[in-house]
Amino acid sequence: MKLKTRTHTRHVRWTLAIALSCGLFAQAHAATGVQVEPYGTGHDGKAVSQYTLTNAHGMVVKFISYGGILTDIDVPDRHGRKANVLLGFASLKDYQAYNGDIHFGALIGRYANRIAKGRFSLDGKDYQLEINNPPNTLHSGFHTFDDKVWTVQPLTLKGAVGAELSYVSPDGENGFPGTLTVHVRYILDDQDSLHIQYRASTDKDTVVNLTNHSYFNLGGEGSGSVENELVQIFASRYTPTDATSIPTGQIAPVAGTPLDFRRPVAIGKGLRSSDPQLLWAHGYDNNLVLDHAPSSQPALAARVYDPASGRQLELSTTQPGLQFYTANGLNGGVVGSTGKTYRQGDAFAMEAEHFPDSPNHPQFPTTELKPGQVFQQETVLHFTTR
Repeated sequence: MKLKTRTHTRHVRWTLAIALSCGLFAQAHAATGVQVEPYGTGHDGKAVSQYTLTNAHGMVVKFISYGGILTDIDVPDRHGRKANVLLGFASLKDYQAYNGDIHFGALIGRYANRIAKGRFSLDGKDYQLEINNPPNTLHSGFHTFDDKVWTVQPLTLKGAVGAELSYVSPDGENGFPGTLTVHVRYILDDQDSLHIQYRASTDKDTVVNLTNHSYFNLGGEGSGSVENELVQIFASRYTPTDATSIPTGQIAPVAGTPLDFRRPVAIGKGLRSSDPQLLWAHGYDNNLVLDHAPSSQPALAARVYDPASGRQLELSTTQPGLQFYTANGLNGGVVGSTGKTYRQGDAFAMEAEHFPDSPNHPQFPTTELKPGQVFQQETVLHFTTR
């Protein structure tokens, strides 16, 4: 699957939204439910703001310009009681101190997931990245997209509210070639869906893999383990890894493994499996190969249901893979947004993206991006109760 400009329809939709947003910053605050508040100062001295999106049903999504971090998604349970279903911190100071390792709610780039030994070759040239997850590079290294202050422009949209975040990554940043211009849109529609739209272009051949790294607990932030939440992932295959979480290059069937989520399964059922894939990662941290065919329109990839609260999340995406992760790195050493400590299994992440270490596996969907091409992907998070 090549990274290329999507269909004319999607191009028109993106262009129309840009046109609608021009010159309407002041209107956006009042008419579209976008509120902006100061949130402190980034490492580089730039002011950080928090943006609150509210749709016609009163659903609320909050994010900050630091790292494009989603801090809150407030949705009701079956009794109408709202709760934030994202793990996160209470202050910018905590995000700055801890999120370089945890990545709560952050935009990840230039390359999400792992690259073996931080090395890849492109156009006959070898590149060496920072090693931050020995012996590999994870989520691009140190001080990446998740600790940059992004430029944010509120958008005016019909039946939705949103904002566009922009960042220009200079040639050589974190060892990657080319100046990469990135735009990400958070759009909350009136059907209680959060659309995350990614768009990137480059002035040199490069590799790119973008995602959002939100940690979900449908019982509510700080409510404890997600082991009883039921997960269904529409993937018949996965990419097995070695002991350092690097794909072997094989694409294997999920049948007969703890990674078989083709029917709803409680997260806790396989967490204590002796399968090496879970032993090495201390839980789930695996790339599932989604069954849907490449398309410009998001297809249903996963569904998670919390029997206790009745909250349900459906994830649709245009991406070919889904990294399912059970917060294995949380050990009670950080305090969350409501003053409770977080531990392993207190959340799950579903990172819609291309496969780990793709630059070193030509048989995987390509992550190469060339000048004149446009990387464009979309993931949709739809929340309901039942």
